[in-house]
Amino acid sequence: MENEKKVQLKRLPVTIMRGGTSKGAYILETDLPAEKSEWEGILLRMMGSPDQKQIDGLGGSKSVTSKVAIIKKSSHPGADVDYTFAQVSVDKPIVSYKGNCGNISSGVGPFAIEKGLVEITGDKTSVRIYNTNTDKIIIADVDTQGGQVQYSGDFAIAGVPGTAAPVKLKFVKPSGTLGNGLLPTGNAVDTLDVPGYGPVQVSIVDAANPLVFAKAVDLGLTGTELPDQLDADPDKLDLLEKVRGLAAVKLGLIDDYTKSAWETPGIPKMTFVAEAADYTTPDGKSIKKENIDLLSRMMSMQKTHPSYAMTGAMCTAAAAVVPGSIVQQVLSPDTDTQFIRIGHPGGILECGVDYKENGTCPEIDDTFGFRTANLIMEGTAFIRQ
Repeated sequence: MENEKKVQLKRLPVTIMRGGTSKGAYILETDLPAEKSEWEGILLRMMGSPDQKQIDGLGGSKSVTSKVAIIKKSSHPGADVDYTFAQVSVDKPIVSYKGNCGNISSGVGPFAIEKGLVEITGDKTSVRIYNTNTDKIIIADVDTQGGQVQYSGDFAIAGVPGTAAPVKLKFVKPSGTLGNGLLPTGNAVDTLDVPGYGPVQVSIVDAANPLVFAKAVDLGLTGTELPDQLDADPDKLDLLEKVRGLAAVKLGLIDDYTKSAWETPGIPKMTFVAEAADYTTPDGKSIKKENIDLLSRMMSMQKTHPSYAMTGAMCTAAAAVVPGSIVQQVLSPDTDTQFIRIGHPGGILECGVDYKENGTCPEIDDTFGFRTANLIMEGTAFIRQ
């Protein structure tokens, strides 16, 4: 119709990268409006949310493929770039800036180098990243042999087909992203009274991201569950979200646990753990209990994470050295804290922690692990105004 208002399109330069076991849009902050209140609408439209299929956007219909990294040159002491993580909900009109994504973090170093924000310094280039979500520094060691970012290599991570060049991530002084230290409640173990279920013991630990850990057995689970199995059980999903919501209340993030999925959908991250046991991954790979130190399953935006969040691994490593924590209770007694092997749905993730003993609450110097990244596409997203 002649009188119909024409839709205005905004052209937004976007790079699509895989970071670890996640995939997302990487954007220069200078290409976004200076007013951050305008970002939410742009990111929702870009990803095609809210829509379970995200059919009208770049999102991939899963929480792990509906993520955004916003990056700029840093003026922060000790950092090369600032990085803001945005989790775009698939089925809700929500963009959450609470917490960070460690997997997406693994693409920040390569992206910063590709965009000329960081100069190559040799065969390995260390990129110092200030994460604005958590007020923490991450150091990414990127393979830059031959004077450019190398994506090909022989390093494999569970949950990603094939091999690629490793990216080492070190989370420096990761404790207390919420400002209340490693143990924000002051306790290694708290008891939550879950309505309709009963008391559940948990450890609420804050390193790289805040996580709430519970024993699988205390939730009527085994720890060997696979994503499709758990996601098809609405009663268990409801129980897990209740535990997460009650932990969020205890952290002071919300007042009503029943509103957790809307008001704080990303943190704390719900995680349940168990002693090492044999299991089979969705692609048929057999994981033997002697090759892992514990079983762990994480939730992501109220669904089961298909593998394991990198910040989750960092927090799990930190929790492993907290005396009496839920994680320490299920760990193999001979676990090397420089080489903790987490058995997750996609396979095995290896991580480590450097710390100093300090009574009931250790001082975490850093946590570390290895991921890979891949440059998939550079182009222009058209955002309807």
